[in-house]
Amino acid sequence: MSSSYGKNLRITIFGQSHSPAIGVTIEGLRAGFAIDMEELETFLARRAPGRTAYATARRETDTPEFLCGVKNGVTCGTPFTAIIRNTDARPEDYAPFSAKPRPGHADYTGWVRYGEAGDYAGGGHFSGRMTAPLCVAGGIVLQLLEQEGIRVWSRIRSIGSVQDEGPWPASTAGRGFPTLSPAREAEMRRAIADARRDGDSLGGVIDCAVVGAPAGLGEPMFDGMENRLAAILFGIPAVKGVEFGAGFAAAGMRGSENNDAFAVENGRVVTRTNHSGGILGGITTGMPIEFAVAVKPTPSISLEQATVDLRTMEAAAITIGGRHDPCIVPRAVPVVEAAAALAVYDALLDYRKEMWEQ
Repeated sequence: MSSSYGKNLRITIFGQSHSPAIGVTIEGLRAGFAIDMEELETFLARRAPGRTAYATARRETDTPEFLCGVKNGVTCGTPFTAIIRNTDARPEDYAPFSAKPRPGHADYTGWVRYGEAGDYAGGGHFSGRMTAPLCVAGGIVLQLLEQEGIRVWSRIRSIGSVQDEGPWPASTAGRGFPTLSPAREAEMRRAIADARRDGDSLGGVIDCAVVGAPAGLGEPMFDGMENRLAAILFGIPAVKGVEFGAGFAAAGMRGSENNDAFAVENGRVVTRTNHSGGILGGITTGMPIEFAVAVKPTPSISLEQATVDLRTMEAAAITIGGRHDPCIVPRAVPVVEAAAALAVYDALLDYRKEMWEQ
């Protein structure tokens, strides 16, 4: 099904934005791994709603309940399932839009696919709320990667027209607002506040780097590392673009500029630059896996918007109230980290299985 991802470590996301609970099932977690619950809670808090002035006012604790696959905090090796209860759901807020699709949301395409049987409150299964269980899975796998010496770092590259600055890659996990520059952070906060005051919203770009991943992960053509990452990254609502390394900027370079020269450092092959983003032919080079994702502006805005009534097939206008992020980018940063961790760990398990079979 489309809400599942992975081959060796397979996750399935379930629930809707305003259903009693949302959750994830993970198959393939090895037995005997002690989950650091405090570290997991800290990671989940970075994504949780209602914690900052630039986030939705919806208050959810986002504390996972483990139903199976773990005993006394240690994985059993059997299928693992965790749920997060929705304690601040207000599906009635969306009754006025039951047949009037909100521009920028999946209401219309969901109606085309599922008709009136679909649950569209808060976006239903299309909602960014579904990234909470994704972060449960990713938060656990980030801990597994740390044991392998693999770290995932990210930062906000831009919000609206405001660009971050500073040396990259570097971790921003300890910062309440994940930028490298405090001055650019202040500008971004002002831009978000201005958009909220105007009843509007902003998008942005998130950089992510996976540091310490070995060479050899991925395959050519249709199962390459870029393919695996893109598949899970585009599963994050609001992600509209992904680029690796120099990305689209490479199209404006000459080969002599874009090519990464090889060298030997401390007995291992490295490249002097990393325009490839650490991936060549779908296979990792051993350099940091670097990519960026473009996040669209939050489609729920308080300005009047044109739509149609799907029952009468007549023009209509809507104004969206309720609780919405004026900019989803800050809360999306840990989601991108979670997605990257899941893709890389699944590829690592694949690589080890293939080496064992040889």
